Amino acid sequence: MSVDHPILKFLLTLLYPFAFLWDITYRVRRFFYNYDFFESKKFQVPIISVGNLTFGGTGKTPVTIWLSEYLNNQNKRVMILTRGYKGNLEKGSGILRSGKKLGFNPFEYGDEALLLVRRLKDAVVVVGRKRKENLEFYFDKESPDVVILDDGHQHLKLKRDLNIVLFDALMDTSRYKVAPLGYMREGFSALKDADLIIIGRASQAQPQKLKELRTLIEKHCNPKIHFAYMDYSPTGFFGSSYELNLKPEEIQGQKVICVAGIASPESFFNLVESMGADVIERLSFPDHYFFNVEEVKEILDRATQEDALVITTEKDIVKIRRIIDDPRLLYLEIQVNFIKGRERALEIISQAIEN
Repeated sequence: MSVDHPILKFLLTLLYPFAFLWDITYRVRRFFYNYDFFESKKFQVPIISVGNLTFGGTGKTPVTIWLSEYLNNQNKRVMILTRGYKGNLEKGSGILRSGKKLGFNPFEYGDEALLLVRRLKDAVVVVGRKRKENLEFYFDKESPDVVILDDGHQHLKLKRDLNIVLFDALMDTSRYKVAPLGYMREGFSALKDADLIIIGRASQAQPQKLKELRTLIEKHCNPKIHFAYMDYSPTGFFGSSYELNLKPEEIQGQKVICVAGIASPESFFNLVESMGADVIERLSFPDHYFFNVEEVKEILDRATQEDALVITTEKDIVKIRRIIDDPRLLYLEIQVNFIKGRERALEIISQAIEN
């Protein structure tokens, strides 16, 4: 149904008051925090927020990994505060330390926390939605050099030294409206607090689309805001025990069933296909989905019938490996690859952690 259809136009009109109230609520909330009507705590170490304005995936986890690895290479010990979405500890707190043997349960900590702590060499990941309270509790025990606030742009109880805001180059600009009219959980006015904008999946978007998105963002930001552009590059296909099974080029011509329970599954499917795989089926599940044994066995049976591999995401494998271990099941590991603006972005990050 076209947006010009009379019925749809009427329905959208009914939603305008709700979107207006949503937007005003977030504006007032941010105003009260920025002007200290609501308490926002400052800590003795730099705090960097990695966040966005929209619902769903814009690459926060890969960017958090990239940022943490960079800080580790600067001899900084990192603490990541993450919500632990859909894990049992989301309403409480828990801690994971890198370098320890991983036997942790994604049902307790959530998938993102396990992914982060496995990939990093010197970090602690603190799980729980009350991030200010969790930081207060664990700060003296862990003595981090830098704190990263994962999905933090709307979490204003902590003062931060750097706000990184992510956008997806492939998202239709018509969807940049505040809920329930569009896909934004907070309006563009929140960008006045942004220090660095990173646009993801930039190499997959047409130049005109990138220009249109930048123009849309720029008018709400500080005039000196820096834009960086990134995409994802595959590092290989790994088994459930995290051993390299196939190099990126070795997937060419292989029959593949793709399985994803993430916010933007199409980007994952398209990446696997772009590597030369013969993708015979694309299976999408809700974001942060917890698979059951029957579902996975059914997918593996189909793979056997088709003489195909099952390829999933790194976020999904931490849950699937808890219920089944099978050599036909691989996951694709990716890393952030900057197309433009990396050096200036690193300068901005370095300035934030040195102040």
